Amino acid sequence: MGISVVGAGSWGTALANLLASKGYSVHLWIREYELAEIMSNSFENTWFLPGISLSKNIRISDDISEVAKSSEYIVLVVPSQYVRYILVEMRNYLMDNPIVLCASKGIEVEQLKTMSQVVEEELGGSNCQYAVISGPSFAKEVSQGLPTAVSLGCADPLKGQFLQEILSTDTFRVYYTHDFRGVELGGALKNVMAIAAGICDGLGFGTNSRAALITRCLAEMSRLGEAMGAQKETFMGLSGLGDLILTCTGDLSRNRSVGLKLGQGFGLAEVLGGMKMVAEGVKTVESVIRLAGKYGLDMPISQQVYQILYEHKEPFVAVKELMRRELKQE
Repeated sequence: MGISVVGAGSWGTALANLLASKGYSVHLWIREYELAEIMSNSFENTWFLPGISLSKNIRISDDISEVAKSSEYIVLVVPSQYVRYILVEMRNYLMDNPIVLCASKGIEVEQLKTMSQVVEEELGGSNCQYAVISGPSFAKEVSQGLPTAVSLGCADPLKGQFLQEILSTDTFRVYYTHDFRGVELGGALKNVMAIAAGICDGLGFGTNSRAALITRCLAEMSRLGEAMGAQKETFMGLSGLGDLILTCTGDLSRNRSVGLKLGQGFGLAEVLGGMKMVAEGVKTVESVIRLAGKYGLDMPISQQVYQILYEHKEPFVAVKELMRRELKQE
């Protein structure tokens, strides 16, 4: 069975290596020709996952048509704002009715679509051909074989449980749920909240502040998730609370790192200019604010993050406004 992994950032590389280490034939698409050359020669992703030796079962290519036509299983791991573009590039080369497993975490800014909606629009067919994987899973730790557990969402139980078996190892445990919408929204929304947590830490606040923030972030995530058709219970699981805790507290979190710098007084352009990989929350917060308006939801933390990122609001002012909001029941 062939599996194509589209995207060779740290997470795409880690998933490709996990699958290849189980003996599957994996075709990995890399956008950057220079990196493709490096990885083909060294079997190490020196740009995004240095220090990890890659399986020889991985075939590396920068030709998207070659990678698309080689497998019926496609794992998407490109930045979420480029998923639609990549699918358009791939669709004329794909096998009939491919199974798409999405590991990209975000919501389109322009059309406010989740990744499952993008896949359905561009490839056609039903949601049963789509699955999503998300949860507390830093790529480096997965690649080092440290125990990790994630959620896999798929509307079709047979396909979902089959993918669950394909991905699971002695150190990578996969839980199945039919609530793919909840899994994909948890993975997207937690990135916005991680920026908030980084700002909190950058301002020098303590653990009381962080714990309160994470708790209220989870409430916002659940509120929007339910409005968009997800199950509230999903946000209490690995793809919700689990991933939220990880990205809000872990030093490997790109979104938390963005917030940390903002809290320390750096400007957004300066922060992003120093990053190689994408911090998905920077774009996703734009989608969240528009979706909150669409559904008539109160999402004050997301609103303050947006204003800090795009309206040059001072972080201390944002915190004061949050603390001075009208008192209410929990």
